[in-house]
Amino acid sequence: MINRNLIRIRIVQIVYSWYQNKNKDLRSLEKELLFGLQKSYDLYYYLLLLMVEITKEYEARVETRRNKLLPTKEDLNPNMKLIENMFIKQLNSNRQFEKYLNDYPMSWSEHELFIKKLLEDILESEVYAEYASNTGSGYDIDKEFWRKIFRQYIYNNEALDQLLEDESIYWNDDIEIVQSFVLKTIRQFSEANGEDQQLLPMFRDQEDKHYALKLLHNTILKQEEYRELIKSHTDKWDFDRIAFMDMIIMQVALAEIHTFDDIPTSVSMNEYIELSKSYSTPKSGLFINGVLDGIVKKLRNEGTIFKN
Repeated sequence: MINRNLIRIRIVQIVYSWYQNKNKDLRSLEKELLFGLQKSYDLYYYLLLLMVEITKEYEARVETRRNKLLPTKEDLNPNMKLIENMFIKQLNSNRQFEKYLNDYPMSWSEHELFIKKLLEDILESEVYAEYASNTGSGYDIDKEFWRKIFRQYIYNNEALDQLLEDESIYWNDDIEIVQSFVLKTIRQFSEANGEDQQLLPMFRDQEDKHYALKLLHNTILKQEEYRELIKSHTDKWDFDRIAFMDMIIMQVALAEIHTFDDIPTSVSMNEYIELSKSYSTPKSGLFINGVLDGIVKKLRNEGTIFKN
């Protein structure tokens, strides 16, 4: 689940903070990187748990209305489709889901008001009205309902994004990426898999974890080499006035270009140019593109790198 784009973002952030605090050694940076990536994976489960908690809130609401002193006919005969949703039941009993929540306990209990408001929005939606009135039933209908709800009421929900950013500083830049993985997970669910449905692993494979640690190591250990390359290609600029974040982004980019022969140079350059648009100045993309392009051409002429 932790893709390379997320790894690049996290490493740029960590290297930036490392220069602000020179007391950290490389081992400490490794731990910080892996901890941050673990928090990103926590968010994946936290968002899966949100769907379960919304269902539980509806169930509690149904019970409260049934036990009123003078319940109405509707109170006594509520629509049970949300409670009996087969996709949610499968998610809630998923072995991997249960184990992760046992190993890394998390809860939405402090956000009860948000859960209630989100439930109200869902119950008033056209998606729910269509689902509740549909005389048909089945696993695919239940799963599609939650896919639509997640996309329309959870994905890019500003109130939720703010809540998550306040919950953990590690989630500020992860939300949209992780939400896309939750949508992917919903689509991949199959009734036939039951409790053993596979959720997304933290890393796609060990190679991605290796990539993260190696990129961090080489960014720090070869910092002088990369900074000298940058300095030699910014002779028209006052080196000390180059945006600090631009320097960090170019340093990490050069570490990737130098270190990973399986990643095309153009891919690395494009990824870091895009990253600069969110983390540095409006003009950083053009500046970084020009500097990196000049460095890559020089390295190719010298025979230091051979890949495209």
